[in-house]
Amino acid sequence: MPQQITSAFGRLMAAVRSFSLAQRTIAILGVAVLALGIFAVSAWLMKPAYTPLFSGLSPADASTIVEQLDANGVSYELANGGATILVPEQNVYAERLNAAAAGLPSSSTGGYSLLDEMGVTSSEFQQSVTYKRALEGELASTISALDGVTTATVRLAVPEETVFVSEKSSPTASVFVKTKNGVTLTAEQVQAITHLTSASVDGMKAEDVAVIDSKGTVLSAVGVGATGSAAQQTSDYEQRVRASVQAMLDRIVGPGNSSVIVAAGVNLETAERVEESFVTPEGAPVLDEASSKESYVGSGGGNAGVLGPDNIAVPEGTSGNGNYTSESTTKNNAVDKVTETRTIPAGSIDRQTVSVALSAEAAGNINVNDITSLVESAAGIDAERGDAVTVEVVNFTTSAADEAAAAISAAEKAAADERTTLLIRTGIIAAAVLAAAIIALVLVNRNRRRRQEALATQSSLEPGEFRDLVLADAGVTEVLTALPEPQPLAGPNSMERTRAEIGSLAERNPEKTAAFLRGLMDEKQPV
Repeated sequence: MPQQITSAFGRLMAAVRSFSLAQRTIAILGVAVLALGIFAVSAWLMKPAYTPLFSGLSPADASTIVEQLDANGVSYELANGGATILVPEQNVYAERLNAAAAGLPSSSTGGYSLLDEMGVTSSEFQQSVTYKRALEGELASTISALDGVTTATVRLAVPEETVFVSEKSSPTASVFVKTKNGVTLTAEQVQAITHLTSASVDGMKAEDVAVIDSKGTVLSAVGVGATGSAAQQTSDYEQRVRASVQAMLDRIVGPGNSSVIVAAGVNLETAERVEESFVTPEGAPVLDEASSKESYVGSGGGNAGVLGPDNIAVPEGTSGNGNYTSESTTKNNAVDKVTETRTIPAGSIDRQTVSVALSAEAAGNINVNDITSLVESAAGIDAERGDAVTVEVVNFTTSAADEAAAAISAAEKAAADERTTLLIRTGIIAAAVLAAAIIALVLVNRNRRRRQEALATQSSLEPGEFRDLVLADAGVTEVLTALPEPQPLAGPNSMERTRAEIGSLAERNPEKTAAFLRGLMDEKQPV
């Protein structure tokens, strides 16, 4: 080993031996913290990056793939309740090929790949059912790709074609979706599912798609659409009207000084209405016209008169001349015919009422009639429909607001106390670390000063004096006469002579020399 390394290592060991108990404790703690930090950083750097191998797996497929990974000695991690398997990035493609060779994952919705398995001997019924299964699988796979959806199942109800138009019915579909934990599909996503499904089947409307989630909530109903149930439609309408009226009142009387309740009656019936109206346009031309005229002139040649009973002429009738004229005209004019067919959907408002309570303290000199007019306009009140608005000025209780304010204040105080405690704890830790560092620096500086003073003391001794002190302190005065006098070195440098004496004595009695030096350094250094 080189002399420089050996001397450096020796100086380091000597410095460690000279440490006090406190210095050694701090040094050990520092080395331990440094070793733990290096180990943690090394473990983090050496940890491989994991990436999904498969996601959305069934429990059976996940178990089989995990067994294959264990057999291949590949580390893995499970996520999403075991439906997603993560492996190191460098093993992804190899393990996917191994899984494909083993026919994994086996659970699949099929899709159009089902058509590849059909033979030429398949019946028409088999072809129809297989095509429907393939379409269901493709739709389920597409819907599962939506953000937040983990699993989707689609079932199509496509009626058989018939030549009777009056008996023809529209196809319908039902979609079951399972979302991630804590994820709820928005109205836009539900509409996207209904439109995606309806557009994939000929003759299907978006209103003919039912969407149900894993919690049993109907997100879209057949015949209603993606608007939810009847109660949800009513609640949504009431919330919209209430929010509009409340926002207006908050600008007038201030937040918290008004309360709005909206009650709406929603008609859930759907109907179709057909109206026909006929109008004769002014100045319309005559389409066709027919007229007839009949006249008769005759002289009396017999008895004429009124017939009596049993068609017997009245006797003694008179005779004379007779004239008869008849004229009729028929005209067909152009007539406008208007046929109007309207479909009345569910959700129309039968009647709604709005109740407004104003705080007497905040209302002040506000005119109630003005507030009523504003509420009627904001809520879309229709008097002919039977809508009503009630505005009252009442005294509001502040107990709930005071309790809420007290709770908020207590929470803020607790948060502030927690922050203060955390700051104090952090300050104590920082002060302890700083104090330990200062103590370590003081001890190191004191040790350095001791060595400097010892060297200065040694350099101030005259030639032969150091040897006498060492031998006297060591209790070996009898050796003094046996030792030869040290020969002075050439030159006036007393430091070199002292070093020569120290070297000569250390060769003869190193243990006593070292003990004397340690005692000399402890005595000369002030505490």
